Amino acid sequence: MPSFYANQWRRLLSSFSPQIRCLVAEMAQAHNQALAEHFYSAMLEDEAAVGLLSHEQVHARLMGSMRQWIAQVLSAQPEDDLEPLVQHQVKIGEIHARVDVPVHLVLRGARRLKDGWHHLLAQHHPEQQTLASQMVAAVIDHAMEAMSQGYAVSRDSNSRTKEAYRLFSVTQNLTTVREQRRAELLAWENQCLYLHALGAESQPLSSLASSNFGLWFRHKGADMFQGAPAAQSILDAIERIDQELLPALMGAKSGEVAQPLLQLHEQVRHMAMNLEALFTQNSELDAGRDVLTQLLNRKFLPVVLSKEVSYARKSAAAFSVLTIDIDFFKQINDQHGHEGGDMVLQQMAALLSHNIRGGDYLFRLGGEEFLMVLVDTGSEGAQRVAEKLRKQVEQARFQLPRNQTQGVTISVGVATFDGHPDYQRILRQSDAALYRAKTAGRNCVQVAELEG
Repeated sequence: MPSFYANQWRRLLSSFSPQIRCLVAEMAQAHNQALAEHFYSAMLEDEAAVGLLSHEQVHARLMGSMRQWIAQVLSAQPEDDLEPLVQHQVKIGEIHARVDVPVHLVLRGARRLKDGWHHLLAQHHPEQQTLASQMVAAVIDHAMEAMSQGYAVSRDSNSRTKEAYRLFSVTQNLTTVREQRRAELLAWENQCLYLHALGAESQPLSSLASSNFGLWFRHKGADMFQGAPAAQSILDAIERIDQELLPALMGAKSGEVAQPLLQLHEQVRHMAMNLEALFTQNSELDAGRDVLTQLLNRKFLPVVLSKEVSYARKSAAAFSVLTIDIDFFKQINDQHGHEGGDMVLQQMAALLSHNIRGGDYLFRLGGEEFLMVLVDTGSEGAQRVAEKLRKQVEQARFQLPRNQTQGVTISVGVATFDGHPDYQRILRQSDAALYRAKTAGRNCVQVAELEG
């Protein structure tokens, strides 16, 4: 594909005279700042664009990227190697798909750039405005076509992976999950009743959304039953309980608690009924996990992170990523064989699994590397979890073949969502923090440094 688009681009450029090409290239170098500012001022008039471009670091980065893009695309000449330029457009399209940039915004941006060029040419070179405008419009359209190809392929791949993840979500042992989540919901209700009986003022009631059931349903269950009315009913009920019923219960006088208690019980009962109906409607499907540890594999990592980024941006919540690496794992394999290494990986997976909540995610990325997504968790909370894990691993003894045991340590990199819409950013940050933990001597936790 790059060679096809490169040849088309070369023919397009060759159809204009060297004088016109030189004029456009010179103006692209001289006016890319003004054109980029025109692009952003126009785009920020659209509410959909504001959500993507309002983040300060995104704006600062994209302004420079837009200036560079204008200069590169409109300075290209027929004799240049155009395949890298085409590949860059395809890559931009893939990023647009990953960040979920609407197509109409990309096309609107292209139109705004053409308008900006038209006015600049009218102001500085009116005698050559027609031909130069034609060239600019044709080149931008060609770049958009290559971007669209990358966007379409990436979007299609993302859609297939998201559907696979949705199916994967319902493939766990539904009987076990059903009973576990129903028990968590009822346990939360019983805890509320117990704490209220002790005195609501001294024992504030915890929200349903922050309970193990609430975390699981908001971050996982809603995806399992995507589109089902009963799923939305449960989400609405969680919000009503936390926003209306719990405050009413805590504020009620001793003789006025019967009504809010009855409403709370009825709401929980309806939620349990809806949950039962949702599980009944979904049959078990076959899907794969990491064979050795039974954790999620990295196939679904983009889906999970994209979902959490979207959730965090809409709700102003935080989430964090821990990248975890077993220190000196190669030595374990060398000394005890792959059987010993596999035993350590399985025990590590079990230890990590025991330290996550219902809404969190745990992946085995491959080899001795794991990744944990902590929902509704800021930087300080993530650091506490990471340090707790490090200490637990350090204090544990791992079983090896022939009844041997060995101590193991881990290095952990911590990164917290900072508002950037591309999930690759938080992965880069946690990877960089893990690298610093390993170079600092291992068996430690390092927090990602802020990117400029």
